[in-house]
Amino acid sequence: MRMNVERAIAALAVCLLVAGCKTTHRAEKPGARLQRSGDEIVIAGQYFHTGAPVVLWTDPGGYDAYRTERRFAPWAVASFEETAKEAAENKRLKRNGTEVDSPNRYGIRFAPSTRPATTQGSATQPATTMYTSRSGRRPGRPTEGGTKLTPEEFEKVRGGGWPLELLQSKVDQFVYHYDVAASSRGCFRTLHDMRDLSVHFMLDLDGTIYQTLDVKERAWHGSESNSRSVGIEICNMGAYSGNSRKTLDTYYRKDESGQTRFVAPVFAKDAQRTPNFVARPFRNDIVVGEVQGTEYAMYDLTPEQYDSLIKLTAALCTQLPRMKADYPRDAQGNLITKVLDDSQWENFSGLMGHYHVQENKQDPGPAFQWDKVINGARKRMGLKPLPAGDVINNPKQAVAKQ
Repeated sequence: MRMNVERAIAALAVCLLVAGCKTTHRAEKPGARLQRSGDEIVIAGQYFHTGAPVVLWTDPGGYDAYRTERRFAPWAVASFEETAKEAAENKRLKRNGTEVDSPNRYGIRFAPSTRPATTQGSATQPATTMYTSRSGRRPGRPTEGGTKLTPEEFEKVRGGGWPLELLQSKVDQFVYHYDVAASSRGCFRTLHDMRDLSVHFMLDLDGTIYQTLDVKERAWHGSESNSRSVGIEICNMGAYSGNSRKTLDTYYRKDESGQTRFVAPVFAKDAQRTPNFVARPFRNDIVVGEVQGTEYAMYDLTPEQYDSLIKLTAALCTQLPRMKADYPRDAQGNLITKVLDDSQWENFSGLMGHYHVQENKQDPGPAFQWDKVINGARKRMGLKPLPAGDVINNPKQAVAKQ
């Protein structure tokens, strides 16, 4: 009896060993397909999970900022050469448009400058120059902030290969924008095809995150913060002051139940990845608040956008640990609602609005719920929540401190 038990155990061990070997063999078989789950972002060539729906630039339906031709122009005139020719003609005729002097829409983080930076004209520079040309930058502000690359480090990464650890030591800001577009598709068309710009992520109304290029690249989205930051364009029609507030009536209307919904223009009817998606702002009514000393009105993001943005923010702050899960605060701990001065900007590491970088910007606008985003991200990261300080969305907070 004992012998039979021993033989049975030995046979089972052999079976498990063989099965394990076969499993390993199958996994390592040349050409074996490694399946993605669909929530991964790319940082320095490596995949990291977010928990949110992500479409990469390599995926069907993705948006590729590495391509030099225009995505939404007829193929016969989509090349860089044709694009530059058309842009030059538009400039000659004083039409709307941006001068195009490089096929690239991105660059190398902290690349040494090879010619003087400009604050006028186009928002593009060759990839080997210091990109700083964005109207509205603060006069005298350093053209690059954060921890720069040494000459040795630059030679290591100039071919495209960033060690993750090196990137983690350099990138410390996450800049939130709204795109004033009806969809992320429209946003990419404007940035890539028309303005020769780029951004790492786009967040559509249905919560889909589109990554257009690796986080290791210096996207052209936020002037002086480009080298040290990650950028995201959030699909939202934006904020308006004065009589221009009427613009919102074109895109947001109440249905028969009194609930507000986003009404997409004809060209963006089928732009959302989620079939038959109905976009509704998180809050039903217009939100009014002060940014850069001026009162603006806008509609909130969708619940789906907040959910995905919280998850993406948590993932980035985890993998880029110098990027703190907090926003710029004043001495009383309240959200700063205007452009940061040079010292504040230089020393800030964390989550910020475009308006914290440039004094002529208002995004992500007064409806953006800062406390909701940072504490949602912190919860996912296993961190304690921070005290409320969003004086735009919580005006009682500001009154209590006075």
